[in-house]
Amino acid sequence: MSRMTLPLFPLPETVFFPHTLLPLHIFEPRYRAMVADCLAGEKQMVVVRLLPGWEQDYYGRPPIHTVAGAGEVVEVERLPDGRYNILLKGFARVLIEEELQPTEVYRVARCRSLEDQLPAAGSAALTPGLEALTASFLRLLGEIGRREQGLTRLVTEAPTPAALIDRVASVVVVESARRQQILEALDLGHRLELVTAAVSEALLLVHGQRSSPSGEASRWN
Repeated sequence: MSRMTLPLFPLPETVFFPHTLLPLHIFEPRYRAMVADCLAGEKQMVVVRLLPGWEQDYYGRPPIHTVAGAGEVVEVERLPDGRYNILLKGFARVLIEEELQPTEVYRVARCRSLEDQLPAAGSAALTPGLEALTASFLRLLGEIGRREQGLTRLVTEAPTPAALIDRVASVVVVESARRQQILEALDLGHRLELVTAAVSEALLLVHGQRSSPSGEASRWN
């Protein structure tokens, strides 16, 4: 467990998982300043989802969730007009413990990393569920014609059970509220159940759309 002071990048519907990559286009002046400061320092920031009602105070300090994803800038492109394209690599779930009084144009908070919780029986207890999740995810990719090497490697080369679960969630789960629920699930067994259910629902959705007379395109295409 570690504590860190990091800039916050609040977004309306974005939930950022560890072990995943997040491309971002930075165009607001306050966040251009944030990225410039990040690049001059440790290159780390927190992406956090805004709570409902954020529209009323978007340019101020609207309320945010307390659990978020911390990432490191691993690629950056500065455009001629001062905007940035950056790529974040998620390295931790964090609890936002205290937001600091503003000294910059962007928000900054003290955060604490959150540790994954293994079942009482140890990581071996997760093995059957992880194997089933991997098989279902690969099956889903095959069903939608997306079984390219990059996507399959997300699970076949996942270094830990947590990485496998988070990567599948990042690809499959679309609804931000559900993504937030998964992000906040520190118990790996519970997180595995949530993501497995999401993949099963996606498979049912794909099959249902294929058998529907309307012939609607899948959201996964």
